[in-house]
Amino acid sequence: MGEFKVHRVRFFDYMPSAIRSMAFNSQTERLAVARADGAVEIFNFADNYFQEKQIIAGRDGRSIEALCWVGCRLFSAGLDGEITEYDLENLRPRYSIEAYGGPIWTISSNSQGMQLAQAGCEDGTVKMFEVLEDRIQFQTNLSRQKRIISLSWHPSGAQIAAGMMDMIKIFDSETQATHRLLVDRGVGTSKSQEVVVWSVAFLSDHTIISGDSAGKVQIWDGLTGTLIRTHLVTKWDVLVLAVSQDESSVIAGTSEGTIVQFQFLSSAVGQQDKLWVQTRTLKNHSHDVRALVHTDTAVVSGMDTQLVVRPLLDKVEKYSQESALRKIAFPHLLQKNLVSCAKKAGLLLFQFPDHLELWRLGESDRNTPGESLPVKRKPEKLIQLKTKLQGEDHICCSALSPCGSWLAYATVAAVRLYRLQLSSNNVSIQKLPRELKSVHQLCFSSDSCRLFASSSFSSVVVVALDQTDCKYLHTLKHKSSKQPIHILSPSEDGQWLATANTDCEIHVFNLRKMKLHCSVPAYSSCPTAVSIHPTSGNLVSVHADQQIFEFSLKQKEYSEWSRQLQRQGLHPLWLQRDTPVTQITFNPNNPAHIMLHDVFMFCIIDQSLPLPEAKSKFYNQRILRSLPEPQRLRESHAFKACKNFQHLLSVNLLEDLSLVVVERPLVDIVSQLPAPVRQKLFAT
Repeated sequence: MGEFKVHRVRFFDYMPSAIRSMAFNSQTERLAVARADGAVEIFNFADNYFQEKQIIAGRDGRSIEALCWVGCRLFSAGLDGEITEYDLENLRPRYSIEAYGGPIWTISSNSQGMQLAQAGCEDGTVKMFEVLEDRIQFQTNLSRQKRIISLSWHPSGAQIAAGMMDMIKIFDSETQATHRLLVDRGVGTSKSQEVVVWSVAFLSDHTIISGDSAGKVQIWDGLTGTLIRTHLVTKWDVLVLAVSQDESSVIAGTSEGTIVQFQFLSSAVGQQDKLWVQTRTLKNHSHDVRALVHTDTAVVSGMDTQLVVRPLLDKVEKYSQESALRKIAFPHLLQKNLVSCAKKAGLLLFQFPDHLELWRLGESDRNTPGESLPVKRKPEKLIQLKTKLQGEDHICCSALSPCGSWLAYATVAAVRLYRLQLSSNNVSIQKLPRELKSVHQLCFSSDSCRLFASSSFSSVVVVALDQTDCKYLHTLKHKSSKQPIHILSPSEDGQWLATANTDCEIHVFNLRKMKLHCSVPAYSSCPTAVSIHPTSGNLVSVHADQQIFEFSLKQKEYSEWSRQLQRQGLHPLWLQRDTPVTQITFNPNNPAHIMLHDVFMFCIIDQSLPLPEAKSKFYNQRILRSLPEPQRLRESHAFKACKNFQHLLSVNLLEDLSLVVVERPLVDIVSQLPAPVRQKLFAT
């Protein structure tokens, strides 16, 4: 596999933000996720649950309480009292309008996608907006009520159910007539204590399902206003409800971190009458469950920052990707920007929401294989760069040049470039060309003389850098997709720049001629990592479905190794992995080695060895070394996997051929979370 001196870095205290809201688009199979810091992420469920877009990196004071899809358009509402529509191509807010109703707790659209209903928390009105082609327009106010917490449209679009304090109100969207359903406080509750209806669901047969702060899930007849059944599922709060598309199943999330499923079933075999029956209780979270989506699976998230995809299959005969439990600990695209490495200078740049930290790696004077080496010089924090004033946008991407002399970062609104002189502790800001405005990704060339920035409409701005100045050179464009570029990968010799966008396209530009060289044949799954081999000049890509390709830039066709890999197929254990490869690098001392990693595994692919057969064992290297030599030789194949590390954020190869492994163990993240609001104790 190869021997490396490894710098294990665990002093990057990255903390993902809690998830506050989710919305699923069943037409495009996209899940939108809003975090407590205002960040919005888009996951593609049809492409192995890969996070394909990071719209904005958040902002101080921007708390998103609700998300809503209207066709392919995404809207959000929050405590700032504004409704925001997002530009999904340029990854930024398109516009925001004031609703003039105070903080907004919930937002919902009718099934026709023509009207958007929004509840204002402070003045108690339900505000109706008409969805136009390029904006939304205020239409009317429904009658003022108590503070409104939750909303649900009837599938016909004629009525709206609104959850509030101590009651549920049903509005007629045309006549504005209302009638109310009173929610009882529950057994043993003080009469002075209000019950908050946190979530409501309005079904097509006019059944209304509610979840409240008394721990009840209640079933109502929306036509007569009568209570049909009460399920007491927790001593604490039922925070959120989600209904399956066929309305045969409902899941409820609680402040204990549990999820309770209800199904519409016959009370006995052969009977026509059906009841809502509590069928199972699941627990995958340590903290409050604040957001739920019910597809064929249960998608659960909350205050413990993880996105959990939990299958709700009644019977599992064999393991498959559909029956697997998935936990997404870190946003996939954000991982690429969290850590930048200056390979020639031995420096690391850590990205936080509101500042950057520059560290120098430690040193050891020994090289004993297989041992933990004593530290001769400890890692040292050189710079902490505050990047914003109070209330400005958070950082969306950053980069450090290989020589360690340039540092760049971007927010939604601005880009900053700094010249670093570490010997004299001097940091100076450089004025950037006006062409560099909206940026999604940043990257430096291997000689640190150029800065590449992916910009709007799938273009790349090239900026030349020298000791004293920077100037605009060219904008690289192609005529196909306008989807945002999420990967920039320059070659070591400075001739090529590979780009990948969320339309699954990979384009390669010739930087000497400043024009498109070729496009890699389109593949159905989105690229998650792309890199150009420094010796062969071949482009290696890994995709969300775990497939690997090697494309010759000289011949403009797939290499023979890549064709053989596709003919034979990848090992089943490789394909069953549920975390994407986020980084590819190469060993200059061994051109046959391709090094890549995901969150849980570091792997070296040795192209000189045979590919693994489907029935061969996919050993971890620690197990393989413990086998007798004859068996070890028989079991040896091209894929050398190492699982000694915990929750990898970044793996880089320095100029002295030592590895820098940045880990962020999930245990450390959980230990820094606030205590659960409600924690169930044994026998209580």
